This record gives sequence, C-alpha cells and structure tokens, in this order.
Amino acid sequence: MAALTGIRVLSRALVVTPNLGTWRGLMTTAAVRATPRSAVDDVKVEGAFPVTMLPGDGVGPELMHAVKEVFKAASVPVEFQEHHLSEVQNMASEEKLEQVLSSMKENKVAIIGKIHTPMDTEYKGDLASYDMRLRRKLDLFANVVHVKSLPGYKTRHNNLDLVIIREQTEGEYSSLEHESARGVIECLKIVTRAKSQRIAKFAFDYATKKGRGKVTAVHKANIMKLGDGLFLQCCEEVAELYPKIKFETMIIDNCCMQLVQNPYQFDVLVMPNLYGNIIDNLAAGLVGGAGVVPGESYSAEYAVFETGARHPFAQAVGRNIANPTAMLLSSSNMLRHLNLEYHSNMIAEAVKKVIKMGKVRTPDMGGYATCRDLTQAIISSLSTPQAS
Repeated sequence: MAALTGIRVLSRALVVTPNLGTWRGLMTTAAVRATPRSAVDDVKVEGAFPVTMLPGDGVGPELMHAVKEVFKAASVPVEFQEHHLSEVQNMASEEKLEQVLSSMKENKVAIIGKIHTPMDTEYKGDLASYDMRLRRKLDLFANVVHVKSLPGYKTRHNNLDLVIIREQTEGEYSSLEHESARGVIECLKIVTRAKSQRIAKFAFDYATKKGRGKVTAVHKANIMKLGDGLFLQCCEEVAELYPKIKFETMIIDNCCMQLVQNPYQFDVLVMPNLYGNIIDNLAAGLVGGAGVVPGESYSAEYAVFETGARHPFAQAVGRNIANPTAMLLSSSNMLRHLNLEYHSNMIAEAVKKVIKMGKVRTPDMGGYATCRDLTQAIISSLSTPQAS
C-alpha cells in the first residue's frame, strides 16, 4: 500500500512538470485512480487539477456545460477556470487575450470551444485571428485528430481508425497578406525546415508510442516545389530515423479521393496547416461529422483539448440540439493526459455505451434527442470502468 501511495504521489508530481507536456501526454500508460469529490463547478478543492476552460462561440458554451455536468456527476477532481474570448460577441481584446494566455500558461492544460473568426474582406487591422494568435503564442504546433468509428453507430465507412497530425503554426495561415498592386493580393505561405522537421518527428514519435505502423506525408510538392518540397524533404529525412515505421507520401488532392474511396489504407497522416484543416473535416465526416470526433493540440509545455473539426454551429445556438459527444470524448482524453485514467475511462465508456445503444442520439446522428437528453443519458450510464 505504501508503494502504491508513492506511485500516486509521483504521478501527480509528473503532471505539473512544465517540460513534459506533449511527450508526457503521449507516453503515459499508468492508471491513477484519483480521490473523487462531490462538485467541480466553480469550487476550489484541495488537490484538484486546475484547467483553463474557454467556451468559445456558437454552441461552445452548451458543450462546456455538458462537460461540467458530466464531470460533476463523475466526481472528477478538476477545477475549471473559465474565461471568455470572442470576436463575434465583442468579448475580445488584448487584455482578455493576455488573461487567457496567463491562465493557460499557469495551468498547462486547457479545454476550448471554437473561437469563431468573422469574415471581413475589408478589415485593415491585424489579420491574425485571436484563435491563431492564441495557438502561436503557446506554440501549439501539433494538432492531433483521432478519427475512430463509434461502436454501434453505422456510417458509410465503419471500423475506421486513423490519426491526422497537422502543423498549425505556419503555412498558409501565417496571416501575411498585402495588396501589391491595385486589385492584386499576395498571400505568403511560410514553410520552415525547423517546424517541418519538428512536426515530422512528432508524427513518427506518435506512431512509435501508439504502436502504429505507417506514416503518410501529405503534400503538393509537384506544384509548390520549394515550399511543400521542403516539407516533404524534411519528412523523408526524419523517416530514415524510424526504419520500423513504414513511410509513404501522397499528393493532397489524391489523398482526399483516397480517404473517401478507401480510408482503411491510412494509419497516421502528417501534413501542413491548410491541408490538415481540410482533411480533419473530411475525415470527421467519414465517421459521423463534427459532433463525434475529438481533437487536441500540443506544444512542448501545453496541451489544449477541443473538438476535432472546429465548427461554432451557430445555427444551433439556443436550440438544445448540439451533440456533446466530441467535446466529452476530448475531455476524457484531457483526463488521461492528467493521469486521471479512472475518470477518463469512466466518461469515455459511458459516452460509447449510450451511442451504441442507439436510443438517445442528437439530430446530427439521425435521432431526436436534445443536447440535454444525451448528456443526462451519459450521466446515467456512468459506472466503474472495466479493467483494461
């Protein structure tokens, strides 16, 4: 018993070690059962893990409410520190951005909704959205979306299991645009050797630690010979360091077609920023859409958990029809990152159990249940997780 107590203390200590953020989240395997508590909403509890919560726009606040309700019912030892940042609700400013960044830097872990970027073709200010600036300032270079079929929920392709890894700090989303001549806009795509090598190494490390056998680099080097050529070259160089992992390359347009025709050929895919944004959404559609696929972003120090396909779903606001599945699965992944394996498994198993039964599903999954109905069904299904 003394030895077990020592392990738990050590695990708790590892969680707050700043420099282990990304890699600790990928390597953690030990299950740690944390002491339950009765409430997590806006209550400071000694020993609870502080987590920054950023509800975002659209249905984000509704999804976060579902997370808080499930965490409360499961007695999850997490203390949410909630902040609000929105460009569409006039809740964005440098001061608010710095408050959010300060919280995230202190806590190291965050769960966020989609911070919607208004479309304004006449805008003359800073072209970088608050969402992009947040990710850059935290250097959240690696976005990971695990696209996996949910048992009992039939889609066009079933039993899918693939991972999309996206570099998200450069590429087309560098916010470097200018009018070089009247009626002529130039948008700069930035590709660097350092960041290309970094994301390639992350992808191969991920494949190694997760027991996956193949990495596919997605590119358009046949046309963008220098930019995507550099990205592809870096992937090829890194691949040589991992002889046990099969390496393939595929042009982005062919990759889109192949994902629709035969997605089973893929295992781990790594790609630049814009391609990753497109493929995340396409692949989410293969297993049920934006409402069922979780996502996460990593830097060397920080981990941010979110939905895999980032949509505000503004047309659903206030209608109580948003699907909380993706955000709840993402919150489960967050708990695993915090070494709270017991609670992570409890929530993930409850979500999958309700989906598999098929009686309570939101409209996007072909059902008639509300967001509240699905949340309550998941709460009712919470139980001691099966031993793995």
